[in-house]
Amino acid sequence: MRQLTVTIPDDFYNTFIAFFKQMPDVKIDEKDENEVPLWQQEMVLERLKNAKPEDYRSWEEVKKDLDEKWNFNG
Repeated sequence: MRQLTVTIPDDFYNTFIAFFKQMPDVKIDEKDENEVPLWQQEMVLERLKNAKPEDYRSWEEVKKDLDEKWNFNG
């Protein structure tokens, strides 16, 4: 038996899966590589819930600090 990785458009996904599910001895292992695991989603939500206004910084402030730290002038 062989394994195949296929990239298809989102709007064709359901048709593609329905077709292959009808074939005997075909195993469909659906993995979304960009999917964020549940444990990580829960961790982020917990951090957001516990965050204080002083924990947030603007991009300009962070960029300035990084530029100074790494001597970057671009």
